[in-house]
Amino acid sequence: QVQLAESGGGLVQPGGSLTLSCAASGSIVRVNGMGWYRQAPGKERELVATATIGSTSGGTKYGDSVKGRFTISRDNANLVTLQMNSLKPEDTAVYYCIYRALGNEYWGQGTQVIVSS
Repeated sequence: QVQLAESGGGLVQPGGSLTLSCAASGSIVRVNGMGWYRQAPGKERELVATATIGSTSGGTKYGDSVKGRFTISRDNANLVTLQMNSLKPEDTAVYYCIYRALGNEYWGQGTQVIVSS
């Protein structure tokens, strides 16, 4: 199995920035996808950003609501980082890290991001 450790959530003012990190451990393979989804109260879970590593055909994907503000990056097969800039109150949600490989999917416990004055 794969375990995901999330960090970086917290409270930030509108227009501010936060960086979320997720470290994977366990049965990690060279080619995998990692990233973030988020869920606000009463809303369905939605894509924030994902990134594939270890494959020339891989790439990044962003949700429409975060394009131009968030940047996802992969340092290695075990780590994903999300740089969040120009944060808005509507970005408030629980952010969940995801790891996908070999037809399997694993989720982190979630980290709270609150954007408020």
